[in-house]
Amino acid sequence: MPVTDPTPETPNVTASSTPLPRIDRRSLNVPNFITLARLVLAVVLFAMISLGSSWVGATIMFIVAAATDALDGYIARKYGLVTTLGRILDPFADKIIICGAFLFLVAQPKSGVTAWMALIVFGREMFITSLRAFLEQHGRDFSAVWSGKIKMALQCVAVAVSLLSMDARFAGVEFIWLRDVILWATVAATAYSGVEYTYRAYRMLRA
Repeated sequence: MPVTDPTPETPNVTASSTPLPRIDRRSLNVPNFITLARLVLAVVLFAMISLGSSWVGATIMFIVAAATDALDGYIARKYGLVTTLGRILDPFADKIIICGAFLFLVAQPKSGVTAWMALIVFGREMFITSLRAFLEQHGRDFSAVWSGKIKMALQCVAVAVSLLSMDARFAGVEFIWLRDVILWATVAATAYSGVEYTYRAYRMLRA
């Protein structure tokens, strides 16, 4: 007589029963197209920095690309067009254009951007992005605070002045001094923001 197992095999289940939000046709909207355009503009910007053909043109390209960040977010919130794809692409595009700009500027000796400056920017962005993903996955609010917004604004200004400083018309001592002050302030704000966000995460995890 065959022996049967009294405990039938149970199917594997995931730790969370909350369904994932879908990526559907709603993702084909204006804010997401603007975000994708920002990625294209970033590639053009990196090519312009590598070629060094027009530093003023590269500065304008960066300003236009950075400005699309505020534009797509405004349109998405105003018209209720926030989508899953947008929530994934928007921060990715932000990190690409800022971190990529610092990376390509390191290769330009006259930009004032050093490898350790870029490392602080990369390290902060990678670590805080990982923390945010982990905490929000577990239902914790880890939204941006003022130090993060100030950090982002300073990073944009730092990239712009670093690009302009390589143009002969802006290569004066006063402008170079201003550029270096802004770069130092940006590094300090980036590091401070990283510490503040890390401490917030520590308090959440301790609680």
